[in-house]
Amino acid sequence: MSFLRNTLLACLLLLAGSAYAGEVEMANGTLHFSTPDNWLAIMETQGDPELRVFQVPDTSPTGSTALARVTVTVKQVPDVSAFQAYVNTANAKAKALSGYQAGSSPAPNASTYTAQENGTQFSYVERYWFREGHAIQLRCVRPAQSQAGPAWKAAFDKGCDAIADRLK
Repeated sequence: MSFLRNTLLACLLLLAGSAYAGEVEMANGTLHFSTPDNWLAIMETQGDPELRVFQVPDTSPTGSTALARVTVTVKQVPDVSAFQAYVNTANAKAKALSGYQAGSSPAPNASTYTAQENGTQFSYVERYWFREGHAIQLRCVRPAQSQAGPAWKAAFDKGCDAIADRLK
């Protein structure tokens, strides 16, 4: 009984450290978007750049070794030239990742690629916007193969696309 109580207590403490994401406001209220109800807000920074990271739970065995996540970063930039420099720097960092393989770009100011993290192949989709003096990056990262199956992958992609639609 003590083991069960201690395990339950540990799980509750772990859940208390994460918060369900829901409605999100960034850049002093100029950006608004919402996340699916089951996404967990796992990291947040204020200032410049401002960052929000959300874990997208994968309850399959893949989820215990590979963290699917979505990151929104907002950085103040003075003009389109600085925005383009921000995008170029982010693309250079991506190309430096282990096992980087470019994919086809789904839209202007977007890139898709795969890379290795701790021996696992991940799929990345990065999208960029320049809005009201801010460079905005949406980065969606998930295992290239998950035992959660195609429905989980489709839900992950749908959540990322919904955020992208709000950030445009």
